[in-house]
Amino acid sequence: MRLALVHDYLIQDGGAERVLRAFAEIWPEAPIFVLFHDKKRWPEFRGRSINTSVLQDMPGVLKYYRWTLPLMPAATEHHDLGEFDVVLSSASAFAKGIVTRPDALHICYCHTPTRYLWTDTHSYIKDLRTNRFIKFMLPFFLTSLRMWDRTSALRVDKFIANSQTVAKRIKKYYEREADIMYPAVDCSKFYISPTVGNYYLAGGRLVAYKRFDLAIEVFNRLKLPLVIFGTGPYEDRLRKMAKSNVKFLGHISDDEKSKLLSQCIAFIHPQLEDLGLLPLEVMASGRPVVAYGRGGALETVVEGKTGTFFHEQSWEALLDAMLNFKPEQFNAQEIRAWAEQFDLQPFKKRIKEYVESAYGEFTAGTRNVKLL
Repeated sequence: MRLALVHDYLIQDGGAERVLRAFAEIWPEAPIFVLFHDKKRWPEFRGRSINTSVLQDMPGVLKYYRWTLPLMPAATEHHDLGEFDVVLSSASAFAKGIVTRPDALHICYCHTPTRYLWTDTHSYIKDLRTNRFIKFMLPFFLTSLRMWDRTSALRVDKFIANSQTVAKRIKKYYEREADIMYPAVDCSKFYISPTVGNYYLAGGRLVAYKRFDLAIEVFNRLKLPLVIFGTGPYEDRLRKMAKSNVKFLGHISDDEKSKLLSQCIAFIHPQLEDLGLLPLEVMASGRPVVAYGRGGALETVVEGKTGTFFHEQSWEALLDAMLNFKPEQFNAQEIRAWAEQFDLQPFKKRIKEYVESAYGEFTAGTRNVKLL
């Protein structure tokens, strides 16, 4: 069985990239196909066969890759996967649109149907920092791209969703059924600290939909220490609205993140996520999560056991949750034990067995076709 891995692009570090990392560990000989690859990053993939698209050689493309959006569908289809029996794509945008041989099996691990085409279209356009002409024209372009995205979903033989939330979206937008397999957290990288610091924590990619502005608004009012890690296009705007009790760390190492997670009073999670790996990493560190009660958080956070919810995405609702939050009521060992069911090794075993079983069924079905 010759297998290839396909991912959207290796530029930013997020949950989808950690899933790809797990796939690469399961199949160490499998080549990886991406639109773009920032070769200064990703030490885990050094020595691997990483095939980039025709867009990679454009001058300055890694800095301005979003401007190549109109070219990404065609560039994805340009990946030559003719020699592979199985293609496993990790997709939140274009990777599911690759073209395979008729007798090849394509399994797509879908992190979400493309956010800016479906669930977040209006907020994406509203928050885009560009001129009025582009904002006016963009909806017309996204309509055509949305048609390609829906059609490309027909090329997938089997969908795996990373949560029940995403499975429902796949059903709604692509009219396809999906099996559900939660992504994994490497619990060995996280630990329970004997001491807890005097700060609350938030972090990740600083983009508009993650609603860090709600956390800053609340902590500005409460005057409690809030630490935010990560970088992104929304960073300048967030820094301007924050008071002195809110500290920004920028990009941090894995070791620094593990320490921060293990010593925070609690983690603030104000966004609607497809699943959300960061809350699981927090729980693997034995710390509770204060989460917006929609989406993937409902599948990972247990009210009163591993965290608590606020049910309206507003600073007022988050403020109310914080005023009633009692961190001393949570048991670090119980939180850690809950998170361990999402550990990396069981995930790798499940996905390997899934792919091998699906390929066996696929090839058996091909052999059993009868001429009439």
